[in-house]
Amino acid sequence: MAAPGVAQPSPSPASSAGPVAPALRRFVGRPTASPQAAADWTARQIWANDLRSVVGRAYPRVRGLTREPSWLVFQMLLPFLTTSSFVFVYRALDAPAAYIGFVVIGGAMTAFWLNVVWMMAAQLYWEKDQGNLELYFAAPMNVMSVLVGMAVGGLVMSSTRAVSILLIATFVFGVTFSISQWLLLVAVFILTLTALYGLGMMLASLFVMWGREAFHLTQLLTEPVYFVSGLNFPVGRLGFLGALAIALIPLAVGLDAMRQLAFVSPGPTGTPDPGTEALILVAMTAVFVGLARFLLKSMEERARREGRLTVRWR
Repeated sequence: MAAPGVAQPSPSPASSAGPVAPALRRFVGRPTASPQAAADWTARQIWANDLRSVVGRAYPRVRGLTREPSWLVFQMLLPFLTTSSFVFVYRALDAPAAYIGFVVIGGAMTAFWLNVVWMMAAQLYWEKDQGNLELYFAAPMNVMSVLVGMAVGGLVMSSTRAVSILLIATFVFGVTFSISQWLLLVAVFILTLTALYGLGMMLASLFVMWGREAFHLTQLLTEPVYFVSGLNFPVGRLGFLGALAIALIPLAVGLDAMRQLAFVSPGPTGTPDPGTEALILVAMTAVFVGLARFLLKSMEERARREGRLTVRWR
């Protein structure tokens, strides 16, 4: 027992709140000489914090799949009707059997494109309207991790729709695949998704700066891209438009490469071979992710310097 009249040291906030959890000890439990030293995180701490941001942003989209099971039914069955209509058209025209497979793969990839346009490109603009975007810029994390989390969660959501369309259509319409280069096909699919979501990250930054025009641009990029990308037919049949799509739109490049790898071609496609298109996808991924990082960094610096976001019309 302490002697009478001797002042006792007051408990520190950490000790009064109880022991720090092991998972948080490296962030808030380590003793530091100053606030500046506490803010001087190591590279491991920065990466761990950004990874938590990715998981936290992906969680609502992944968890939301089980919140309303009826949505899964609509996501799986309704898109299948659109795919079926093109299948019946090709059968009525006595088109080559490979065209049925073209439509099935195109219908499956539609889910990812819709997710990129509606759940990635316009997401930051919607977050700004809800008051969350300012919190993202104020939080001690890389804003890019928020977009990566959105991409991961959206990928899981879209995969349920894409897989269901692919499996149902394959069994119902008797689609047969002729795949000899499995590794290249898987690589092209992964590169297509990374390029698509890289494009979504870049558009997310642009849509925030363009303001209320984001909704109209989202609508503009939906149906025309379906046509230019050759979603339901070989993109090479479009001539110059097809070549332009191969050079600019990851969906067009990935679809054409996967069709060449998955089916016996009914004739000349008028597009590069799958290996060349895989290299195009690598270049697109690097360009889109690099531009997204640059635009987000510019917005973040201006938001912190001026206390506001640069948004047109406001």
